[in-house]
Amino acid sequence: MTELHSTVEIPGHSEPSFSTKIIWKTFWILLVITVVELGLAIFYYEFPTVVPKHFLNGVFLIGTLAKAFFIIAEFMHLRHEIRNLILSLAIPACLFIWFVIAFLWDGSSYRNLRNDYDRHHVEQSHTKVQPAKKPGEPD
Repeated sequence: MTELHSTVEIPGHSEPSFSTKIIWKTFWILLVITVVELGLAIFYYEFPTVVPKHFLNGVFLIGTLAKAFFIIAEFMHLRHEIRNLILSLAIPACLFIWFVIAFLWDGSSYRNLRNDYDRHHVEQSHTKVQPAKKPGEPD
């Protein structure tokens, strides 16, 4: 009788072993980063004058990027891929982030210029224009 599910041995090829150790390590790293971010947010809420908000925004941004790295690296298995595949995904993602920032910056600049233009024309329409004096007229 033959087996339906027979395995074929391929020389030089082994099945990857599954270990939960790496997943738990990633979990604890993500947990620590999240708890630190949450603690800083609560601390800022209680004492808003002690820590500058821009500093906290930078810390939150770095923490979020670190968490994104660990999620992509471990749970999407990108850490175990070849370098060219990683770069072919990472470079377009960085360019997309730059693209979004550039368009937000440009839109903000356009809004500010438009507001200045509108404000200037409103001020001109509300100022009274003095008629030109005719020669020989008293002041």
